[in-house]
Amino acid sequence: MLYERYGSYDNAHMPTQSHIQWFRNTTPYINAHRGKTFVVALSGECLASDHLTTILQDLVLLNSLGVRVVIAFGARPQVNQTLQKEGRSSLFEQDLRITDSADLELIKHTVGSLRHELEAKLSMGLPNSPMQGAKVRVCSGNFVMAQPVGVLNGTDYLHTGKVRRIDVAGITRQLNDSNLVLLPPLGYSPTGESFNLSLEDVAVRVATDCRADKLIWLMSPDAIHDSGSQFVRQLAVSELDDCDVSKEYRVLLDASKRACAGGVERCHIIGFEQEGALLNELFTHDGAGTLVSRNLFEQCRQANIDDVGGILELLQPLEAEGVLVKRSRELLETEIAQFTVLERDGRVIACAALYVYPDANTAEVACIVCHPDYRGSDRGQRLLDALEKEAQKQRLDSVFVLTTQTAHWFIEQGFREQDRFSLPQPKQALYNLQRNSKVFVKPLAV
Repeated sequence: MLYERYGSYDNAHMPTQSHIQWFRNTTPYINAHRGKTFVVALSGECLASDHLTTILQDLVLLNSLGVRVVIAFGARPQVNQTLQKEGRSSLFEQDLRITDSADLELIKHTVGSLRHELEAKLSMGLPNSPMQGAKVRVCSGNFVMAQPVGVLNGTDYLHTGKVRRIDVAGITRQLNDSNLVLLPPLGYSPTGESFNLSLEDVAVRVATDCRADKLIWLMSPDAIHDSGSQFVRQLAVSELDDCDVSKEYRVLLDASKRACAGGVERCHIIGFEQEGALLNELFTHDGAGTLVSRNLFEQCRQANIDDVGGILELLQPLEAEGVLVKRSRELLETEIAQFTVLERDGRVIACAALYVYPDANTAEVACIVCHPDYRGSDRGQRLLDALEKEAQKQRLDSVFVLTTQTAHWFIEQGFREQDRFSLPQPKQALYNLQRNSKVFVKPLAV
């Protein structure tokens, strides 16, 4: 019967252990995201992408997992194409289209067509597809109240508008019923007029007024890269103004800054051309896009008692190999004030400790450990720098370290080998001759 039901199902199609482990690793994120509100902004370029269908399928998956999803979409390239076919063109000021009456009619036609296309794609339920049995309801309507931009610096923007008010209660009712909410770049006024809106304006206002947990931008083909073509994984709001990026990314960063100022905790900028980027960003530790947050996503801070479990998880493999001296939980709880940790998305991924010897005016650097998944990104050096700064604050002359495995790394960080008799007397008394650890000392700048 099983064979008849599932057909020929050989071992090649069975899930591998890595797939199973990946699915298990997503569980904390599934639990964390359930019941949260995500606003997802899809640019017109994203709507024209070959990956649109899979992106929409991923959004339906989020809805199936209990995430409250609001989709705002843009239509600039499609509108430009429509105007070109009609032999028309638009003027832009401050990246806003000046919309006259004739343009507005064409924009309404184009946006309406895109809305129907999106509703059709979100209604798919083909067998053997991710949307089979999803039965998604998509709701769109007059959720966005608008007003004219008016005249700015002598320029009349005509039927180009800005968001006046969001029908939060109406959107909330739809989300409470597990519906997807679809918002076009159009707004309506109490006088019955329609206005052409920017996608960024709609997305930011909806995210802030609905108190969304995340604002997700699927606006550009790739995540943010700096002027040196280096992928930017995370940015704090305080870093945005100094970020050297292209004009396209600057628009997204400025919009993210406004969203964070309005109460949105995190904004994600994800490339729509990367297959599965949305799921990778939301359900893996490293993500696939650029995270903009009100606070640093990965921060270096002093450890507290709640970090003991995470630190033990880092130390135990190296203790088992004999690289580190074994520490009990009780001892670690007693010494927790000496530890500094790197925290990433609520998880301790690296740690180090500083033990001060005031009589000798020096301190020991110990237990520099980084999780295997996060090695190779100078996190050990970040921790060491933090400990050295702390030692300098205490006006210490030097720091030292005992190591059996990482001598070369400490030499690269400016340490020089010394004999064990250079250690402070209390440390000399505890020196284990059987381990035969090498001693390295680094003087500190005054």
